[in-house]
Amino acid sequence: MSPALPVKTQLSYHDRALETCTLLSSSYLSSSPIAHEILVRDLADCFDDEYDQDDDYKCDTASILEPDFDGAPVSHCPSLISRPNGIAYGTLRPAIAAEAAGSPALNTRDIAESRNAERSLLRDNHILPPKHPRPVAPEPLWKQLYRRCFSTKIPPTEVAVLVVADTATSPPGPLHSAFVIPTKSLDSSTTPLLYTSHPCPPSPRTPNPQQQHSPNWPTAISSPNLLRTTWQREAATLTQYSRSLVVTFLLHYSVTVTSVFTVGRIGRVELGAVSLATMTANITCYAPFQGLATCLDTLCAQAYGSGHRRLVGLQLQRMTWLLWMLLVPVGVLWWYSGVVLGWMIPERETARLAGVYLRVLVLGTPGVAAFESGKRFVQAQGLFRATTWVLLVGAPVNVLANWFFVWKMGWGFVGAASAVVFTQNLLPLLLFLYVRFVEGMECWNGFSRRALSNWGPMIKLALPGMIMVEAQYFAFEVLTLASSQFGSSYLAAQSVVVTLTSTTFNISFPLSIAASTRVANLIGARLNDAARTSAKVGLVAGCLVGLFNLTLLSSLRFKLPFLFTKDEEVAAIVSHVLPICAVLQIFDSLAAVSHGLLRGIGRQGIGGYTNLFAHYLVALPISFATGWYLGWELEGLWLGVTIGLAVVFIVELWYLHQADWEHAVEEADMRVQLDEAHLFAFK
Repeated sequence: MSPALPVKTQLSYHDRALETCTLLSSSYLSSSPIAHEILVRDLADCFDDEYDQDDDYKCDTASILEPDFDGAPVSHCPSLISRPNGIAYGTLRPAIAAEAAGSPALNTRDIAESRNAERSLLRDNHILPPKHPRPVAPEPLWKQLYRRCFSTKIPPTEVAVLVVADTATSPPGPLHSAFVIPTKSLDSSTTPLLYTSHPCPPSPRTPNPQQQHSPNWPTAISSPNLLRTTWQREAATLTQYSRSLVVTFLLHYSVTVTSVFTVGRIGRVELGAVSLATMTANITCYAPFQGLATCLDTLCAQAYGSGHRRLVGLQLQRMTWLLWMLLVPVGVLWWYSGVVLGWMIPERETARLAGVYLRVLVLGTPGVAAFESGKRFVQAQGLFRATTWVLLVGAPVNVLANWFFVWKMGWGFVGAASAVVFTQNLLPLLLFLYVRFVEGMECWNGFSRRALSNWGPMIKLALPGMIMVEAQYFAFEVLTLASSQFGSSYLAAQSVVVTLTSTTFNISFPLSIAASTRVANLIGARLNDAARTSAKVGLVAGCLVGLFNLTLLSSLRFKLPFLFTKDEEVAAIVSHVLPICAVLQIFDSLAAVSHGLLRGIGRQGIGGYTNLFAHYLVALPISFATGWYLGWELEGLWLGVTIGLAVVFIVELWYLHQADWEHAVEEADMRVQLDEAHLFAFK
């Protein structure tokens, strides 16, 4: 107990809150002064309410004064813990907002998974004994070939054994531990270490994976690039990271796909109207809401990570109320959208139907706002599986809702919009049930009137994310508005093409998140050589995914259109555009992975500005020139997008090649040391 504690107990609750937050500020909020201001205000209000005992909101004071994990000290040694953040997904193409600031919030599951990853890497480098020892008997030839091709271990011929002497005992003292490292990494002139021809057994002490790091992990990463990785290990890790994300993204986007699929069976004009209505909804509501909600990646994660877990629920309420208030102007705009769209496109009937679709769709916007905030609420707690489980239930129900409203009830075009509304309101309800009955309730302390205050700093923090997401959405949505100038057939064809390319991008984009997470892990653990290896594997994986998508779209270009429409003219237009979209898949996938790698090394700003430059100053001018001036129509519009994405990939790949990865490691190491220093100061 600190000697100063009796003095501190004489301070008011308000002063204690300010002092506590000051100690935590550099640790969790050093890169976000606005978030710091929000937490200071909330803590001050929280302590005042606890002192007065007359508010329904009670501060989680125990989490401020007690360490996590049952009183065990949390090690701040660099680990393999990282989380994707700032991701907006659900409609059209996923987008990346401004990077969330602060350290990731940890829980026992995160730490246990990190320890398992650390042990696997130590085994690959022969520092720990293998999990499954190789049998003494000779292996069959096929098994030897399999091991040679897919084994994640560093080849024994490329390593030497290094033994660290125990400096706590007098020479010749017992050996403390043994490490196997790459022979090319050894420098006998500068390394005061002993060598032997065989590894000593590892330390018998096995720490609790929820409290400490893996055996020898801190010592192993203390030497630069002591640990190495293989392409097999990185390929397996990227697959593990991305597979659940692919399922989540595709399930969420299936709400839009099912609507397009259903309406395409009704008629050409209706299919074009859905495309026009979806464009309007994305630009005026979904993209801004997703961008605003990304600020919760900072606020909720930092409130959770600093121990103030009940404030996570407060941030959820505050953002939800803000988004619901913004629904008033959105509802007015959508109610009169048929008239507004009629001024912009030549097809009056298409504009009228789009207005009808939006009038129905406005009933689902409260659910959209609640679900966007709710996703951040569970993700801040490390409950990424919650959204997946919700969508595993919601996506099939959405298909049934489309069948019921459109065909069973005979509502037709309006029934498709009703199914979307039903699903949009169902998803937040399912998420609430998950939190209430499965996990995540610890961060909720009931409704509070404090959610109606302190909005100013939150809005300032959210605006950059909204602008970034809106800019990325608008660059693609403007193509829908442009295609409407060519006629209803081209607008319907644009709906099909956008749906197909967005579906394939929901495979590439999760891979980019996985690559970003893995590279950030390795950079944070000071393993820049391993991070480079992982980046190369990520780029190869992106190329393979792009080739798969290219093969799929090019080989089935005469069949895929008829999944969405029976109109021969629309299908013919789509089949002519798909070869260009097939080539686009290569650059689209590689650009996404490159941008993810830039996020992993802390250079996400480069990728963001490159995307905006390429979309607005390269892609759109070329699209308009080829679409109208050369008369290539829809093919010309997508040619410009393809060239723009090629520019994005080339610029980002060049920057990755020229980037100083050692400097990125130093920056990450400085952040870890700052976190550790302030943690000890707090305790």
